[in-house]
Amino acid sequence: MSMLMTAMTALLCVAMLVAALVAIRGRSLPIAILAAGLVSLVASVLFLILASPDVAMTEAAIGSGLTTFLFFFVLGRVRGGEND
Repeated sequence: MSMLMTAMTALLCVAMLVAALVAIRGRSLPIAILAAGLVSLVASVLFLILASPDVAMTEAAIGSGLTTFLFFFVLGRVRGGEND
């Protein structure tokens, strides 16, 4: 692996760790959900760098796309029930 590829991988790993810390320590639930989606998105980019495009596409579609949408959908339903 070239020096540029190694540096980019290290930068993505640091970005993933920062997003994971924001997801864990986030005081706002929507921000935590977005940070968790960002962790999945960065993981899919790392899978692509590691020459595994099928796993990268699955992680991007399910991990960051569908799961984030599902969390926001459920959050809206739960918050909507508070006013009843």
